[in-house]
Amino acid sequence: MSHDELEITAELVRDLVLEQHPDLADRPVRLGARGWDNQLWRLGDDLAVRLPWATGDADTLLRKEHAWVPVLAPRLPLAVPVPQRIGEPTARFPRPWLITNWVPGTPADRAPITSGADAAESLAAFLAALHQPAPDGAPVGRGRGGRLADVADGFARSLTFAAERGLIDDLDAVAAAWDDAVAAPAWSGPPVWIHADLHPANVLTTGGVLSGVIDFGDLCAGDPACDLAAAWILLPDGDRDRFHAAYRPAPDAATLRRARGWALGRALAGLIIGDNGVRGEPGGQPTWGPPARASLHRLIATR
Repeated sequence: MSHDELEITAELVRDLVLEQHPDLADRPVRLGARGWDNQLWRLGDDLAVRLPWATGDADTLLRKEHAWVPVLAPRLPLAVPVPQRIGEPTARFPRPWLITNWVPGTPADRAPITSGADAAESLAAFLAALHQPAPDGAPVGRGRGGRLADVADGFARSLTFAAERGLIDDLDAVAAAWDDAVAAPAWSGPPVWIHADLHPANVLTTGGVLSGVIDFGDLCAGDPACDLAAAWILLPDGDRDRFHAAYRPAPDAATLRRARGWALGRALAGLIIGDNGVRGEPGGQPTWGPPARASLHRLIATR
C-alpha cells in the first residue's frame, strides 16, 4: 500500500471520533505529523489520533501498543504516548486507530539534543526502567532485538547501496566495526522489554533537553543492546561514557559491542532515508541525514 492510496483528512478524523468516541467529538482536529507507518492528528490540546496510512503491518503494531504500552508507561521516567482509546475498522476507514495522550516536544532530527549530560542520564534512566524481563507472550521483534547475524544480509545490502550513493567515507572501517559487533558473544540473559526503534525522529526535545519518547510500534522482547545503540545515535559527542555509567545494570563489553552493531545499522538506514529525502524520493526524510552521518563518524572512531 502506498501513501497515496488512503487519504486521511481532518474531516475523516472528526467523523471517526464522532462515530466511536462521541464524548471527544467537540475537540478541534489538526494535523500533527505524517510518519512512516501512521499519521498523527491533534485532538484538542492534550490528545492525539494515530491512524495507519501506508504499511500493511501498522494495524498489528497499533494493537500491540494498545495492549502493552499502558502496562509499561507508569514506570517510565520520560513522557510517552499512552493509548487511551481504540477505534475499530469500519467501512469508512477499514483499519484500527488509536487515541493517545499528546506528548509535547520536537523530534530530535529537527531539534537536536544540546544538553548532552542531562540527556545521557535521562536516557539511561528511561532504558533501565524499560529493560525489565518481559513476560511469556510478549511480542517478538521484526528483525530487531535478536542476533545481529540474523540481519547481516540486510546490513550488507544497505552498506553496498549507501556506498554506491557516495554516502560512506570509509567503507573498510564500517565493515570492520560491523564484523566486530557480529563476533561479540550473544545476549545470555532473559529477553527484556525494548523500544527497538530509538532514532532521532522518535525522541522529543524541549529546549535542547530530552523530554519524551514516541512510536512504540516496534516494542518487543529481546537483547537490550538494540536500545543501547541509542547512545551513539542520539547523544552528542562526549556523553556516551556518562550514559554507560548511569545505565543499570552496567553493560558488559560484549553488550556494548553488539550495541555498536545495532547503531551502525540504524545510522546506515538514516543515511539512506535522508538521502532519499534530498532526492525527493518516496519515504525520504532529509532531516534524518545529518544526525545519521554524525552517528556514523562517532561509530567508526570508536574502538
